[in-house]
Amino acid sequence: MNPNAYARLLDRYLRPQLKRMLWLALLLFTGIGLQLASPRVIRYFLDTTQSNGSRPALLWAAVLFIVFALAQQLLGLGSAYLSLLVGWDATNRLRYDLALHCLRLDLGFHKTHTPGELIERLDGDVTALANFFSQFVLRIAGNGLLVLGILALLFLEDVRIGLGLAAYIALTLAILAAVQRLAASRWAAARQASAGLYGYVEERLSGAEDLRAAGALPYALYRLLLLLRAELHEYRAAHTLSAAVFNFTNVLSVLGYAVGLGFGAYLYTRGEASIGAAYMIVAYVGMLASPLQALREQARDLQQTAASVERIQALFALRPLVVDPPAPTGRPLLPAGPLSVGLDGVTFRYDDGDAAAGGAFALENVACSIAPGRVLGVLGRTGSGKTTLTRLLFRLYDPTAGAIRLSGADLRAVPLAELRARVGMVTQDVQLFQATLCDNLTFFSPRPPGSQADMEAALQALGLWDWARSLPQGLDTPLGAGGQGLSAGEAQRLAFARVFLKDPGLVILDEASSRLDPASEARLERAVDQLLAGRTAIIIAHRLRTVQRADDILILEEGRVVEYGPRLALAADPASRFAHLLQTGLEVTLA
Repeated sequence: MNPNAYARLLDRYLRPQLKRMLWLALLLFTGIGLQLASPRVIRYFLDTTQSNGSRPALLWAAVLFIVFALAQQLLGLGSAYLSLLVGWDATNRLRYDLALHCLRLDLGFHKTHTPGELIERLDGDVTALANFFSQFVLRIAGNGLLVLGILALLFLEDVRIGLGLAAYIALTLAILAAVQRLAASRWAAARQASAGLYGYVEERLSGAEDLRAAGALPYALYRLLLLLRAELHEYRAAHTLSAAVFNFTNVLSVLGYAVGLGFGAYLYTRGEASIGAAYMIVAYVGMLASPLQALREQARDLQQTAASVERIQALFALRPLVVDPPAPTGRPLLPAGPLSVGLDGVTFRYDDGDAAAGGAFALENVACSIAPGRVLGVLGRTGSGKTTLTRLLFRLYDPTAGAIRLSGADLRAVPLAELRARVGMVTQDVQLFQATLCDNLTFFSPRPPGSQADMEAALQALGLWDWARSLPQGLDTPLGAGGQGLSAGEAQRLAFARVFLKDPGLVILDEASSRLDPASEARLERAVDQLLAGRTAIIIAHRLRTVQRADDILILEEGRVVEYGPRLALAADPASRFAHLLQTGLEVTLA
C-alpha cells in the first residue's frame, strides 16, 4: 500500500480537527512522561528506605507516585474521549464523501455492484478506519517515544542491558513488520468476501417473494452457505496470522522480562546497583511489554486498515464517464418554457462489462427533432433501445457518437444540475421512501415560502388533493417504505406530482402506466394531460391509448429508426408500420 494514500486520508479528514488532535497529543505525551517518571519515584523510595532516609521524604515520594498514577488514569480517560470524537467525525466525513462519490458514478457502475456490497464498502470498510483516524499516528508515535525513552534510561543505567533490550526490540518489530505485510492481503480478501456476502443477502431479501413463489429457497440458502463458508475461510486465515503475531510477541515479552530480571539480580548481587536501581531496571523492562503490545495491536489494525484503505482508494479512483461541465457565467443554457429536442446521429453502445447489452449497439444513428411543446411517442419491441434513449436524454450516459441537443445546446455542455432541473422523468418503477408525503414529493428539500401552496396545487391538478387531505397528518403523514399502503395508481400519480412541482421544460414518460389496471390507467391519463400541458414530452409506451396524445411517432427496431413522422400522417398511410400496429393491436405486437 502506498504510504501517500494514508497521508492523503489523514490530511483530508484530520486537518479540520487540528485543535482536537493537538489536545489529544498533549494528553498522550503527558501520560508517557508520567509512565517514565513513575519507576524513578519508586527507585527513590526504595533507596531512601534502604539508607534509612527521613519519613517526610518517603511520604512525599508515596504521594507523588499516587498522584502520577491517578493522573495517568485521568489522562487515559480524556484521550479515549477525544479519540472517539476524532474517529467518529473523520469516518462520518469519509462516509459522506464516499456515498456522494458513488452516487455520482455512472449507471453502469451500479449495475455491476449490488447495494449490499456498496453498503459494506461505505460502512464496513470505513468503520475499520475509526482507530486509524482517531489515534493510530499518535499511538504509534507515543509508544515509539515510550520505547525510546525506556531504552535511553536503561542505557544511562547500564550499557549492556541497553544493548540487549535494543536487540530484543529490533527483532520484535522486524517480525511484526514481516507478518503485517503478509496479513494485509488476507484482510483485503476477507473484506471482499464480506462485501460479496452482504450483496447476496440484500438481493435475496429484496426478492424474497419471488424466491418463495418459485420454490427457490433451498437453492438460495445453499448459495448463502457457500458464501458464508468462503467468508469463514478468509477471516480464519486473517485472524490466524494475527493470532500468530499475538502469541509470538507474548513469548518475546516473557523472554525480555526474564532477561531484565536476570540483569537486575546480577547487578544487585555484584554490588553494581542498589535495590532501587535493580527494581527500576526490572520495571522498565516490564514496561516494554505495554508499548510493544500496543505496537502489535496497531500492526493488527494496520492489517485491516491497509485492506480497507486500498478498497476505499480503489472506489475513489473510479471516475464517472459522464463529466459535469462548469456552470456558465451568464444566463442558463436552457431557456424557460418548453424545450426543443434534437437527436443528431445518436449512436450508443454499453461498455463490454455491462451485462445489459453485452457490448452490442443499443442505438445506432438515431436522428429526429421535436419542436417546443410537441409530444413524441416512441414505440418498439423490448430491447429496441427505447429506455436507452431516455437514459441518454437524462444524461445517465453520453452517446458513443452523435449529439443530443436541448434548445440548441449540446447536452454535454449543460451542467447536470441545470439539466435535471429542466428535464423530468417518470418510469414504471416508482421509488418512495419511508418518510412523510411532503418529503417524498420534494426529495427532502427544505420548504421555501409558498411551497405548501405549490404542493397543494400540484396534488389538486393531478387529482390527489382530496386523498392527501384525508390523511391523518396531511402532507406530514409518514409513508411506509416502498410506498406501503398506497395503490399503484396513487404511487404513480405521486411520481407525476414530483415532476409537476419541478416544472420542467421536457417530460419523459418511460412506460409509466404499464403496470396499472385499466381503471387506474384512466385516472392517470388525466394526470398526464395536466403534466404535459405547455411542455415538450417524450412518451415511451407499449399501449395504444398512451400514444394517442403524441404529435409525432418514432419507431425503433434493434436500435435503429425504422419510421418517424407525424402521428396522424402515419396513421393515415396504410403502408406505414404505425398504421399496421393500429390495425393488428399495439399491445400484442410490441409486447
